[in-house]
Amino acid sequence: MAGKVFFSVSMSLDGFVAPDDVPLDVVFSPGGQSDPRVQRWMAKWSELQAWIFPQRFFRENLKLGEGGEEGLDNDIARATYERTGASVMGKRMFDGGALAWPEEAPFHTPVFVVTHEKRDPWERPGGTTFHFVNDGIEKALDQAREAAGDRDVRIAGGGTTILEYVNAGLIDEFTIALSPVLFGTGIRLFDGVDSDRVALEPVRAEPGPRATHLTYTVRER
Repeated sequence: MAGKVFFSVSMSLDGFVAPDDVPLDVVFSPGGQSDPRVQRWMAKWSELQAWIFPQRFFRENLKLGEGGEEGLDNDIARATYERTGASVMGKRMFDGGALAWPEEAPFHTPVFVVTHEKRDPWERPGGTTFHFVNDGIEKALDQAREAAGDRDVRIAGGGTTILEYVNAGLIDEFTIALSPVLFGTGIRLFDGVDSDRVALEPVRAEPGPRATHLTYTVRER
């Protein structure tokens, strides 16, 4: 039986999943760290993701060394990874990630990139292969489902791609790590959601030391 289609993201208390829209090629460019816009972006991003950086699983998966915290946040990070048999992402997230991820990208499964670009698969060490799909989000999901087998497919991002899948009725479930930060401006996850079609049912709320993890199932209204 095919698994679920889900997403999991960190979100600020005022609904943003990323700071102001600084192009990621600027953020990760050689001189980017001296750009005041990039410095503000990185500071906000670090606050948003502060719950996951110290976790033992996060450190192990990115080969950052031994040690790290254990507990609810670590368990959630590990469970998200273990349930995922394949991922889907947008071209913008891939472009930024290709600059930021280590050579051994942290997915260790097939990843399907929704793009208009025609490109051969890009195989990385550690089991991650990026496949480039240029005929729409549904075709990308079909390929991801086949690759995932009985495991789940994660829509990895970014926010625009996640919203496309939500509005298309293709998401079964999602989890938000609600971080205790306020952005004021940035990229809202649900800006443009089809609220006439999409309805949510709460599954659980799990307060952790640095974030509250909220899980919902998605159904048609």
